[in-house]
Amino acid sequence: MDALSNLAFTTSGALIDLVDKKVLVHLRDGRKLIGVLRSYDQYANLVTTQTLERLYHPPTNSYAQTERGVFLIRGENVVLLGEVDLDLEDPPLQRMTLQPWNQIAALLDAERTDKAKAKKLGEKVLFERSGFGEEGGEGDAY
Repeated sequence: MDALSNLAFTTSGALIDLVDKKVLVHLRDGRKLIGVLRSYDQYANLVTTQTLERLYHPPTNSYAQTERGVFLIRGENVVLLGEVDLDLEDPPLQRMTLQPWNQIAALLDAERTDKAKAKKLGEKVLFERSGFGEEGGEGDAY
């Protein structure tokens, strides 16, 4: 018996079971999309319909969402893709407060800005104390 025959697909062929099901797609830029997977190709480019983009802000126990409709997602931008369990989808949202999109987006932007400033300060300290390079962007950060 072939040792690999029992393993699940590790290619885009594994997506066939998710077609016409509600999925959550987490993108590289941090966006979270929820929609019905309609199609995909060999590069894992995805087409979703009835797509919602959702923002979460755990410190305030709130979220926001906006309708995006039909959405084409380039496969290289997908970090995570999973089926949404329709029976378990609503209870967590019922414990959170739905807020206007602009309000949650502003909170998240402010937090990103603060985090970037703190990172820049940390990089400056590393440069001054330990000689880590400031230039090159990602070079010394990894």
